[in-house]
This record gives sequence, structure tokens and C-alpha cells, in this order.
Amino acid sequence: MSRTILDVDSLFKKYGDVIAVDRITFQVNEQEIFGILGPNGAGKTTTLEMIETLRSVDEGTIIVDGLNIRTHSQEIKSRIGVQLQSSSFFEKLNLTELLLLLGELYGKLVNPQNLLREVNLCERSKSQIGQLSGGQQQRFSIAAALVNAPTLLFLDEPTTGLDPKARRQLWDIIQRMRDEGKTIVLTTHYMEEAEALCDRVAIMDRGKIVANAPPKELIKDLLSTGFKKERMERFATLEDVFLQLTGHPLKEEQSL
Repeated sequence: MSRTILDVDSLFKKYGDVIAVDRITFQVNEQEIFGILGPNGAGKTTTLEMIETLRSVDEGTIIVDGLNIRTHSQEIKSRIGVQLQSSSFFEKLNLTELLLLLGELYGKLVNPQNLLREVNLCERSKSQIGQLSGGQQQRFSIAAALVNAPTLLFLDEPTTGLDPKARRQLWDIIQRMRDEGKTIVLTTHYMEEAEALCDRVAIMDRGKIVANAPPKELIKDLLSTGFKKERMERFATLEDVFLQLTGHPLKEEQSL
């Protein structure tokens, strides 16, 4: 039985009269890729920000690696890794210097070459962030999230804007990290990506979790209802499950 790394129980967040997160409960197990999917305004961003200690919790409990976020938020920050956007890095420093600087901020002695090797960027160690391709920048953002050797890694839309080849390269890296023992919480708008990478997915809609299961199980459940696509290349995909449950087309994410 896998150890639970993240335990979210009855999590609730409200802004004025708007309920952003409506008493959701889920767990993420050790060495699992767990996807959180949702249309605009589903509450996904708010949920992640509360778990990452970036936003206060109105009601409910978040336990990260055995620590309660209400009483151990600083210690939790040292145990999680959060993918940063390329614009968050100092443009004048090269990749090695950036990783050393991040190590200093965490109070960690880091080996930049080992981190760059994790994401296949050793050959670009002396390059600045602006000299990298989009896919390379995304890979470096993951290396930066690994500086503090986190127990739990958050990847927010890691392949947005990448070409298909760069996306697949990043998929390989994410799967390898899971196979090597990392626990990953992933958000994405690409249903094909969630289906390929995630061991389980939680689908959110209007602040609630409307499904939580392995992608194949969700697709099987949808087919059991008699669902059929108008154009049938496959009987159903995870995207069909998503649209059936939320009733929303996929759009560019907006924070809530």
C-alpha cells in the first residue's frame, strides 16, 4: 500500500458570495502522477495555491507529508517544489548560476549538473534563460523546482505552448521522475496529456470534484452509459469524460 503524501479533506474557500472551492477531498499517494483538471472557474488554481501555502484556507485540512499546513506551513514550503515560469528567473545569469542561487535561497548545497542532467540540459549549462527554446525553458523550470529535493512536485501546465516533439520530450522526463520515486501533481488542459501521464485524475467543476479515478476507469465508466462519439476513432477518450462531466469546452485557463 503506497504512503499518502498529500491528504486534502473538506477544503473550502470563498470570495465574498462566490464559493471557489466547495469542501473537496482527495489524496495523492507516493510515486504517483496525480492530475487536477478543470474548466475556467472550476477552482483548480485556488486549490493548488492553498496546498502550496500561497493562499489561506477558510475551512478544511491539508496534510503534506504528515504535516498540517495550518501549523507547519514553513516546513511544508521546504518539502514541495513548484514549477516557475521562465519570466521568474534572472535573465543575466546562466543556468548553472541560477540553480546555485536557488540553492542559496533554500539553504541547500546543490549540484547544478545533476539537476540539469535530470531534464536533459547539461549541454546548455552556460546559457541564459532567454537563449533557450520554449521546451528547454520548461525543462529548466522543472530543474529549478527540484533544487530543494522536494517530496511533492507541482507542475502547472508544463507543456503549454510547446510543439508536439517538445511536449513528448517533457512527458518522458515527467514519467522518468515518477519512476525514480517522485510524487507529482500535474495540471493540464490537454486531455491526451493527462491520459498519457496521470495514474489518477480529479476533475473539478464549479468548485467540486466530480470524478476521481484512473483515466482508463473513467473512460470505461463513460462507455458503460452507452456513450458513443459521432466520429468514432476510439470509443471514448478522457476528453469525452471531461466534457461530459463539466459541460464546458476546453478554454485558456483563468485563475480563480
